[in-house]
Amino acid sequence: MALRPTQIAASPPPPNASSGSAFERLHRYFFYGWLFRDADTGTELERALALRHNRRQSVWLPTYLRRWCVLLAIATLAEQWAERAAPQSIVPGLLALAMVGALMVLLITAVYWAFLADPRRR
Repeated sequence: MALRPTQIAASPPPPNASSGSAFERLHRYFFYGWLFRDADTGTELERALALRHNRRQSVWLPTYLRRWCVLLAIATLAEQWAERAAPQSIVPGLLALAMVGALMVLLITAVYWAFLADPRRR
């Protein structure tokens, strides 16, 4: 039995989405790319379905924002502690680099969320 386009867009992720290696689960916990579909390829109908799917999945982006905020806070606290404990070592610099990386993920995720959640674009 063939699925109608509305059923395809509403279908959940595969049942084995939560299974897999520990690394894969950790990657899915922090990175949200697996939730979304490519809305730049396919026919016009397929692109519209992918965009609709992506807008529905955008409700998960605040969860990822919170996770990355926690990582940013931990990296900030660790960097401040390392700066006081060993100011001449490379550790504070590496932790500051981790802070910048977490901040970039936060900014990009916020832009994605703003674009997908914008009611004027529906």
